[in-house]
Amino acid sequence: MKKIITFILCAMALNASAQQTVEGTTYFLPKTAVQFRILIEKTTYTPGELALYAEKYMKMQNTDENPSVEYRILSTTSNSYGIPDTTKQHTAVVDKKHSIIRINKYANGMLLAINAEPKTIESIKEFKAAPKPAPVNPRDFMNADILSAGSKAKMAELIAQDIYDIRESRNQLSRGEADFMPKDGEQLKIMLANLSKQENALMQVFEGTTVKDTIEKVINFIPEKEVNKQVLFRLSSKLGLVDSDDLSGRPFYISVTDLHSIPPLKLDIDTKKSKDDCGVYVNLPGSIRLSLYDGNKPYKSFDINAAQFGRTESISGELFGKKITTHIVLNPVTGNADELKTEPLE
Repeated sequence: MKKIITFILCAMALNASAQQTVEGTTYFLPKTAVQFRILIEKTTYTPGELALYAEKYMKMQNTDENPSVEYRILSTTSNSYGIPDTTKQHTAVVDKKHSIIRINKYANGMLLAINAEPKTIESIKEFKAAPKPAPVNPRDFMNADILSAGSKAKMAELIAQDIYDIRESRNQLSRGEADFMPKDGEQLKIMLANLSKQENALMQVFEGTTVKDTIEKVINFIPEKEVNKQVLFRLSSKLGLVDSDDLSGRPFYISVTDLHSIPPLKLDIDTKKSKDDCGVYVNLPGSIRLSLYDGNKPYKSFDINAAQFGRTESISGELFGKKITTHIVLNPVTGNADELKTEPLE
């Protein structure tokens, strides 16, 4: 997945050549692809070194003595991007009859703009997990008697006694009955926090530790036609994201529904009867709905415009004639004309 993303991002570098001087410039219109970004929480449980004695000394029941890992989805977002559609390759005519002065393309050949500056696309920021505090080592809070105990049972007994002493000290401070009370509220707050830190560290030997990590997985999908519940990915609660054919994970399906909505191309000049084909085309994308299912349960849905579910429209050469010229800025995801302006030539 990472290599695909890197390839896509690198391919979106702008072509340094803004002006074409050849008789014809070949380009591609885009096909619309979708990128799903899935945030997954990984919970890792490590049993305590003395979990076997948790019930005896700390009255803790059902302490798990086995390590475990569990995965769950936190969120799923999507964004669309364009890739070259090899079935929509065209050649824009650059000659004295047509006022096509500048043609901007991506390095991958996708058309961006004609006689205009292309749209600036903000790159998608990669997910970065927040830094986690350093893990606490319970042995840093053990006294010499605990560390020199001859058996785990004796160690558990001494640690339990230490924990009970810490709790008693905290209760005395909270009630104002300690032999050495702090001078002010801030000092009391610090003392209570230190006691809680000691207790939590020592309790790890009985109850173990639970660490949560958030990871991001990226899945690329190209909707080509209407589909009903195609497996997009599978999630195993023990292994995380697995291959779509790995039955150890429960399936997440995707359905593609054509909404049969294609917006018309708006032109200030009627050129329907023109036969002057200058090789300039744009996409009129169609609307589709992407529905995700967790098994048979609806999970999320996204409505997007996709180039491959619409049609291609030819821009008449009259719009690039001797009397007028046209400035077109294409949508880099759908190939639609986001901006189409005409102006008279002097």
